[in-house]
Amino acid sequence: MRDALRATVDGFLDQFRTAWDAGDARAYAALFTEDATYVIFLGEAMVGRNEIERNHVDVFGRWQKGTKMGVKVIGVHSLGADVCSVLTVGGIGEKAPIAYDKIQTFTLVRLRDRWLCAAFQNTAMSDRAKTAFN
Repeated sequence: MRDALRATVDGFLDQFRTAWDAGDARAYAALFTEDATYVIFLGEAMVGRNEIERNHVDVFGRWQKGTKMGVKVIGVHSLGADVCSVLTVGGIGEKAPIAYDKIQTFTLVRLRDRWLCAAFQNTAMSDRAKTAFN
């Protein structure tokens, strides 16, 4: 079970990274539930897949255009048969290697045959955490 859950999480994060790297706001937002919450490192929240997509059109077209994502799983915790919490470190940049500068929490849920993110929290790392994870 644990290996299967980790494979599921890794598959989800591969899709997450691929959509970001492609700058595809629609594909990126499709990885979230209809009513997902998405908190960015600046302390602002978005609610709902449509708002996440609308916001990321600008993110991918202006502020983070052409960036690539790095993400690494720190921990996966099953919260039931169809829910898990995932702790990651991540970062974005234009060239590899991409430094980790954020700590993220995903709440993933299985809806029918697909895993989606119901809640995402992205927080800037402290200097100590950057040293520990890079």
